[in-house]
Amino acid sequence: MGSGIVECALRLGFENICVIDGDCVEESNLNRQNYLMSDIDELKTKSIYNRLKAINQNANITYHSIFLTEENLEDYVSLDAYDIAINALDFTSNVPFLFDDVCLSHNIPILHPYNLGWAGCVFIINRESLKLNTFYDTCEGFEAYFVSYVITHLKHLNNRKKWLEEVLEAYSLENRELSPPQLAVASWIVAGMCTNILFNIATGKNIKLFPEFYFASIM
Repeated sequence: MGSGIVECALRLGFENICVIDGDCVEESNLNRQNYLMSDIDELKTKSIYNRLKAINQNANITYHSIFLTEENLEDYVSLDAYDIAINALDFTSNVPFLFDDVCLSHNIPILHPYNLGWAGCVFIINRESLKLNTFYDTCEGFEAYFVSYVITHLKHLNNRKKWLEEVLEAYSLENRELSPPQLAVASWIVAGMCTNILFNIATGKNIKLFPEFYFASIM
Protein backbone atom coordinates (compact mmCIF):
# COMPACT_ATOMS: atom_id res chain seq x y z
CA MET A 1 0.00 0.00 0.00
CA GLY A 2 2.94 2.30 0.40
CA SER A 3 3.04 3.21 -3.30
CA GLY A 4 -0.41 4.81 -3.19
CA ILE A 5 0.08 6.44 0.19
CA VAL A 6 3.30 8.24 -0.77
CA GLU A 7 1.76 9.60 -3.98
CA CYS A 8 -1.32 10.88 -2.18
CA ALA A 9 0.86 12.48 0.50
CA LEU A 10 3.12 14.07 -2.11
CA ARG A 11 0.18 15.53 -4.02
CA LEU A 12 -1.11 17.11 -0.80
CA GLY A 13 2.23 18.80 -0.22
CA PHE A 14 4.49 16.46 1.77
CA GLU A 15 7.86 16.74 0.02
CA ASN A 16 10.37 14.90 2.24
CA ILE A 17 9.74 11.20 1.70
CA CYS A 18 11.88 8.09 2.11
CA VAL A 19 10.77 4.75 0.68
CA ILE A 20 12.33 1.45 1.77
CA ASP A 21 11.58 -1.86 0.03
CA GLY A 22 13.72 -4.60 -1.48
CA ASP A 23 10.99 -6.10 -3.65
CA CYS A 24 10.43 -5.92 -7.40
CA VAL A 25 7.15 -5.14 -9.14
CA GLU A 26 5.15 -8.23 -10.12
CA GLU A 27 2.13 -8.51 -12.39
CA SER A 28 0.05 -9.59 -9.39
CA ASN A 29 0.72 -6.20 -7.78
CA LEU A 30 -1.07 -4.28 -10.52
CA ASN A 31 -4.59 -4.90 -9.21
CA ARG A 32 -3.98 -2.64 -6.20
CA GLN A 33 -0.52 -1.05 -6.19
CA ASN A 34 0.55 2.15 -7.89
CA TYR A 35 2.62 0.66 -10.72
CA LEU A 36 2.39 0.11 -14.49
CA MET A 37 2.99 -2.85 -16.77
CA SER A 38 6.27 -1.21 -17.77
CA ASP A 39 7.39 -1.38 -14.11
CA ILE A 40 7.22 -5.19 -13.93
CA ASP A 41 10.55 -6.68 -12.76
CA GLU A 42 11.83 -3.23 -11.78
CA LEU A 43 12.63 -2.40 -8.18
CA LYS A 44 9.54 -0.99 -6.50
CA THR A 45 11.54 1.78 -4.87
CA LYS A 46 13.09 2.92 -8.15
CA SER A 47 9.72 2.85 -9.94
CA ILE A 48 7.93 4.85 -7.27
CA TYR A 49 10.87 7.28 -7.03
CA ASN A 50 10.61 8.02 -10.76
CA ARG A 51 6.83 8.41 -10.50
CA LEU A 52 7.03 10.80 -7.55
CA LYS A 53 9.76 12.91 -9.14
CA ALA A 54 7.67 13.14 -12.32
CA ILE A 55 4.89 14.64 -10.19
CA ASN A 56 7.09 17.02 -8.21
CA GLN A 57 10.67 17.28 -9.39
CA ASN A 58 11.57 19.56 -6.47
CA ALA A 59 10.51 17.05 -3.80
CA ASN A 60 13.18 15.45 -1.63
CA ILE A 61 12.57 11.78 -2.40
CA THR A 62 15.06 9.15 -1.24
CA TYR A 63 14.86 5.39 -1.46
CA HIS A 64 16.68 2.27 -0.30
CA SER A 65 16.22 -0.95 -2.25
CA ILE A 66 16.66 -3.30 0.69
CA PHE A 67 14.51 -5.52 2.87
CA LEU A 68 14.35 -4.38 6.47
CA THR A 69 15.62 -7.01 8.87
CA GLU A 70 16.23 -7.27 12.59
CA GLU A 71 19.92 -6.59 11.91
CA ASN A 72 19.54 -3.41 9.79
CA LEU A 73 16.41 -1.79 11.23
CA GLU A 74 18.24 0.56 13.56
CA ASP A 75 20.61 1.68 10.79
CA TYR A 76 17.84 2.71 8.41
CA VAL A 77 15.36 4.13 10.90
CA SER A 78 18.03 6.35 12.46
CA LEU A 79 19.51 7.26 9.06
CA ASP A 80 17.46 10.46 8.79
CA ALA A 81 15.41 12.60 11.16
CA TYR A 82 12.01 11.12 10.33
CA ASP A 83 8.89 12.73 11.77
CA ILE A 84 6.41 9.94 10.97
CA ALA A 85 6.75 6.32 9.81
CA ILE A 86 4.29 4.22 7.82
CA ASN A 87 4.57 0.51 8.53
CA ALA A 88 3.39 -1.26 5.37
CA LEU A 89 5.64 -4.27 5.95
CA ASP A 90 4.31 -7.76 5.31
CA PHE A 91 3.67 -9.78 8.46
CA THR A 92 5.73 -12.74 7.29
CA SER A 93 8.15 -12.27 10.19
CA ASN A 94 8.38 -10.28 13.42
CA VAL A 95 10.13 -7.40 11.64
CA PRO A 96 6.97 -5.20 11.58
CA PHE A 97 6.79 -5.42 15.40
CA LEU A 98 10.52 -4.67 15.69
CA PHE A 99 10.14 -1.75 13.28
CA ASP A 100 7.60 -0.21 15.66
CA ASP A 101 9.96 -0.70 18.61
CA VAL A 102 12.86 1.03 16.85
CA CYS A 103 10.65 3.92 15.72
CA LEU A 104 9.29 4.38 19.23
CA SER A 105 12.82 4.44 20.62
CA HIS A 106 13.35 7.51 18.39
CA ASN A 107 9.92 8.95 19.34
CA ILE A 108 8.60 8.46 15.80
CA PRO A 109 4.83 7.76 15.56
CA ILE A 110 3.84 4.90 13.25
CA LEU A 111 0.84 4.48 10.99
CA HIS A 112 -0.34 0.92 10.27
CA PRO A 113 -2.56 0.83 7.15
CA TYR A 114 -4.69 -2.19 6.17
CA ASN A 115 -6.45 -3.00 2.92
CA LEU A 116 -9.77 -4.72 3.71
CA GLY A 117 -11.03 -5.02 0.14
CA TRP A 118 -13.96 -2.59 0.18
CA ALA A 119 -12.70 -0.77 3.27
CA GLY A 120 -9.56 0.61 4.81
CA CYS A 121 -8.29 0.71 8.37
CA VAL A 122 -5.41 2.58 10.00
CA PHE A 123 -3.94 2.11 13.49
CA ILE A 124 -1.64 4.76 14.99
CA ILE A 125 1.09 3.74 17.41
CA ASN A 126 3.13 6.16 19.52
CA ARG A 127 4.63 6.29 23.00
CA GLU A 128 1.22 7.01 24.51
CA SER A 129 -0.63 4.18 22.77
CA LEU A 130 -0.69 0.45 23.18
CA LYS A 131 1.44 -1.57 20.77
CA LEU A 132 0.04 -4.11 18.32
CA ASN A 133 1.91 -6.97 19.95
CA THR A 134 0.13 -6.17 23.21
CA PHE A 135 -2.86 -7.87 21.58
CA TYR A 136 -1.17 -10.33 19.23
CA ASP A 137 2.54 -11.02 19.45
CA THR A 138 3.24 -13.25 16.46
CA CYS A 139 3.22 -12.69 12.71
CA GLU A 140 1.39 -15.95 12.05
CA GLY A 141 -2.29 -15.22 11.51
CA PHE A 142 -1.78 -11.54 12.31
CA GLU A 143 -3.91 -10.10 9.49
CA ALA A 144 -6.88 -12.36 10.21
CA TYR A 145 -6.68 -11.60 13.92
CA PHE A 146 -6.80 -7.86 13.42
CA VAL A 147 -9.65 -8.05 10.92
CA SER A 148 -11.50 -9.96 13.63
CA TYR A 149 -10.54 -7.22 16.11
CA VAL A 150 -11.91 -4.53 13.79
CA ILE A 151 -15.15 -6.47 13.25
CA THR A 152 -15.67 -6.91 17.00
CA HIS A 153 -14.90 -3.26 17.75
CA LEU A 154 -17.31 -2.05 15.05
CA LYS A 155 -20.05 -4.26 16.49
CA HIS A 156 -19.59 -2.59 19.86
CA LEU A 157 -20.06 0.76 18.09
CA ASN A 158 -23.29 -0.51 16.50
CA ASN A 159 -21.57 -0.36 13.12
CA ARG A 160 -21.65 -4.02 12.11
CA LYS A 161 -20.07 -4.89 8.74
CA LYS A 162 -21.63 -8.21 7.79
CA TRP A 163 -19.85 -8.31 4.44
CA LEU A 164 -16.48 -8.07 6.21
CA GLU A 165 -17.48 -10.91 8.54
CA GLU A 166 -18.31 -13.02 5.47
CA VAL A 167 -14.94 -12.24 3.86
CA LEU A 168 -13.08 -13.24 7.01
CA GLU A 169 -15.09 -16.47 7.32
CA ALA A 170 -14.42 -17.40 3.69
CA TYR A 171 -10.72 -16.62 4.09
CA SER A 172 -10.47 -18.74 7.24
CA LEU A 173 -11.92 -21.71 5.33
CA GLU A 174 -9.29 -21.61 2.58
CA ASN A 175 -7.24 -24.83 2.55
CA ARG A 176 -4.03 -23.24 1.30
CA GLU A 177 -1.79 -20.34 2.20
CA LEU A 178 -3.17 -17.15 0.64
CA SER A 179 -2.77 -13.51 1.55
CA PRO A 180 -5.98 -11.73 2.58
CA PRO A 181 -7.97 -10.31 -0.37
CA GLN A 182 -6.97 -6.77 -1.31
CA LEU A 183 -8.56 -4.43 -3.84
CA ALA A 184 -7.54 -1.14 -5.43
CA VAL A 185 -10.65 0.44 -3.89
CA ALA A 186 -9.25 0.02 -0.39
CA SER A 187 -5.72 0.99 -1.46
CA TRP A 188 -6.99 4.43 -2.43
CA ILE A 189 -9.24 4.68 0.63
CA VAL A 190 -6.25 3.93 2.85
CA ALA A 191 -4.03 6.39 0.93
CA GLY A 192 -6.55 9.15 1.63
CA MET A 193 -6.91 8.14 5.27
CA CYS A 194 -3.15 8.06 5.87
CA THR A 195 -2.63 11.40 4.14
CA ASN A 196 -5.38 12.97 6.27
CA ILE A 197 -3.74 11.56 9.40
CA LEU A 198 -0.31 12.84 8.30
CA PHE A 199 -1.86 16.29 7.86
CA ASN A 200 -3.50 16.14 11.30
CA ILE A 201 -0.24 15.12 12.99
CA ALA A 202 1.74 17.79 11.13
CA THR A 203 -0.75 20.50 12.13
CA GLY A 204 -1.09 19.42 15.76
CA LYS A 205 -4.65 18.12 15.61
CA ASN A 206 -5.98 15.36 17.85
CA ILE A 207 -5.66 11.81 16.53
CA LYS A 208 -6.98 8.41 17.55
CA LEU A 209 -4.41 6.09 19.07
CA PHE A 210 -4.44 2.30 19.11
CA PRO A 211 -6.47 0.39 20.32
CA GLU A 212 -8.81 2.90 18.64
CA PHE A 213 -8.50 3.08 14.88
CA TYR A 214 -9.70 4.81 11.72
CA PHE A 215 -12.07 2.90 9.47
CA ALA A 216 -13.69 3.86 6.17
CA SER A 217 -15.83 1.74 3.85
CA ILE A 218 -17.87 2.21 0.69
CA MET A 219 -20.10 -0.76 1.55
